[in-house]
Amino acid sequence: MILSSARPPSIAQRLLPVLSWLSGYRRDWLLPDVLAGLAVWAVMVPEGMAYAGIVGVPPIMGLYTIVPPLIAYALLGTSRLLVVGPDTATGLISALTVGSLAVQGTAEFNTLTSTLAILIGAFFLLFGVLRMGWVAAFIPTPVMRGFIEGLVCVTIIGQVPHLLGIAGATGNFFTKLWFALQHLPDAALAPVLTGSLSLLAMLALRDLAPRVPAALVVAAAATILVGLLGGAAAGVSVVGDLPSGLPHVVLPSLDLVKLKDLAPGALAIVLVGYAEALAGAKAAAMQGGGDIDPNQELIAHGPANILSGLFGGFLVVGSLSKTSVAMAAGARTQLANLVAAVFCFFTLVLLTPLFRGMPHPALAAIVIAAMLHLSKPGYLRDLLARSPWEFAIAAMVIAGELTLGVLHGIVLGVALSLLMLIYRTSHPQGAVLGQLPGTEAYRDIRRHPEALTFPGLLIWRAGGDLFFASVGHLDEGLKATLAATRPPARHVLLDADSVNFVDTSGCDALRNSIEQLQNQGITFAFARLRDEVRDRMRRAGIEAVVGSANFYERVTDGVRAWQRQEAALLLRERAGDSDGGSTRHEDRPAQ
Repeated sequence: MILSSARPPSIAQRLLPVLSWLSGYRRDWLLPDVLAGLAVWAVMVPEGMAYAGIVGVPPIMGLYTIVPPLIAYALLGTSRLLVVGPDTATGLISALTVGSLAVQGTAEFNTLTSTLAILIGAFFLLFGVLRMGWVAAFIPTPVMRGFIEGLVCVTIIGQVPHLLGIAGATGNFFTKLWFALQHLPDAALAPVLTGSLSLLAMLALRDLAPRVPAALVVAAAATILVGLLGGAAAGVSVVGDLPSGLPHVVLPSLDLVKLKDLAPGALAIVLVGYAEALAGAKAAAMQGGGDIDPNQELIAHGPANILSGLFGGFLVVGSLSKTSVAMAAGARTQLANLVAAVFCFFTLVLLTPLFRGMPHPALAAIVIAAMLHLSKPGYLRDLLARSPWEFAIAAMVIAGELTLGVLHGIVLGVALSLLMLIYRTSHPQGAVLGQLPGTEAYRDIRRHPEALTFPGLLIWRAGGDLFFASVGHLDEGLKATLAATRPPARHVLLDADSVNFVDTSGCDALRNSIEQLQNQGITFAFARLRDEVRDRMRRAGIEAVVGSANFYERVTDGVRAWQRQEAALLLRERAGDSDGGSTRHEDRPAQ
C-alpha cells in the first residue's frame, strides 16, 4: 500500500496560501518566473491604461490598479498562476453603475469608481467568509458566453469613436452604432490611420508572434510615430501628462444612499468576475498543477479590490487572458506576478512621462483587439446544434445587452437560467422501462424499442426528485401512462434511483396517489430507493401503505417478485377452475 506524503495545510498556510508553494520553491523556477513577470508587466501597463477608458476614468488610474492587487492575490490566492487585474467585462459594468450617479470625467466619478472597488472587495470577503464559492454556478456557460459576446459588441462600439477620433454618444448599442455611422464623415485622416494601423498591428502580432507583448509594442510604436510625425497637431488625441510617483490613499465615499445605489452593480460584478476568475484559476491549475479553493479565491479577491480602491484604482478580477500570457511565458508560481508588480511600481515612479504622448486611438485599438480575442462565435454555432434551448438563452442575453444594457442583459440571462432550472426540476422526465434482452438492465423503451415489457406490469422511472413543485407533474405523468398502457397494468414498480430528495409535500402527494391506485386495484412497489428517502417515506406512512416487503434493492428483484406473485395467482386460479370456477385471466407474462 502506498501512503500519501501530502500533509494537510497548517493554519498559517490556510491564512496565507503563499506559504504552501513558497516552502517548496525550486531554484530552477526563478528565471522562468522573472521572464514571465516581465511579460505580464509588458501587457498590463498598456492594457491597464486602455481599460481605464472602458471604466471611464483617467489612464493613470489604470496604473494605480495594477500593483496592490497583484501583491494581495500573490499572498492570498490559491492559484499559482492566476493573474488579477483590470477586466473588460466587469469594467464596463463599473462604468455603467457609477455613470448612473456621477458625470464621467469628474472627480466624483473617479472617487465613486474607487469606492465601488472597495465595496466589491467587501462583498468578495463576505462571501468568502460565508463559504459561498458555489455562487458562480448560477451563471451557466451559455449565459456567460452570451454575456461575453454581447459585451464584445457593446465595448467595441463604445471604443469606435476613440479609434476614429469622432464624437461618441450615450444609449444602447444600436443608438451608438447609428450615431457613429452618421458621424463617419467627420473623422479626420490622422486619427483614423493611427487607430486602424494600431488595430491591424495588434491583430497581426497576435497571430504571427503570440509571444510578443503586442499591446506594449503597439503602444510604444504609436507613441513614437505620432510624436515624430506631429500627429497631435493633426488631430490625434493623446493621453497627456501623467502624474509620477506613488498614489495617495483615496478615502471612499461613505454616503449611504450612494453605497446603496452602487450595491447592485457591485453584486453583479462579484458574480460575473468570480465566475471568470474561477474559470481562469481552474484552467491554470490544469496546466500548472495545484489545488483551487473556491472560497479562498473569494477571500483573495477581497483585499485585492479593497487595496486597489484605497490607492485610487478600480476593480480587478482574475483574468484568463493575462493568465495565459504568464503561462505562455513559462511562469511557475505567483513570484511572476510579484516581479510584474515590482516593474509596474517602477513604472509609476519613473516611467510615466514616457506615456504622455500615447494616442487614444492606439489605446482603443488595444481594447478592441482584446475584445475580438474574447469572441468565440464558433461556440454559439456548436451550441445551436447541441441545445437550441440554451442557444436561445444565449441569444436573448446578447439581445438584452444590445437593447437594454449590460446589467440588464446579465440579469436577464441569470433569471432565464434559473427559470429553466426551476422548470426542469419541477418537470422530471418520467419514463417507461423495459428489460434489454439477455441482461438485467432496464432502459427507456422510447430510446430502446428492443427492450421487453411485461403485460400487466408498468416499470416507471421517476426521473428526478419528489418535492412540492415536481410531484404533481410526476403524478400526472404516471396516471397518463397507466391510462395508455395496453393491456392495462395491475402493478406499478417505481424505479427511484433518480430520487435523491423528497419533501413533506412530495410524500403526502405520493401517498395519496398510491392509495388512489390501490383503490383501483393497482398494486405498488419501489426499487432502488435511497435510505434517506425511504426514511422520509416511512415517517410519512408510505411504507405502511405499500408494505415493507414491496421495497427492492434492484429493479430485477421487483420484477421477479411480481412474476412469482402472478405465477402463484395463476396456480390458485387454475385450482379454482378445477373446482368449477370460471374466472379467466389473459395476457400473463411469459415465465
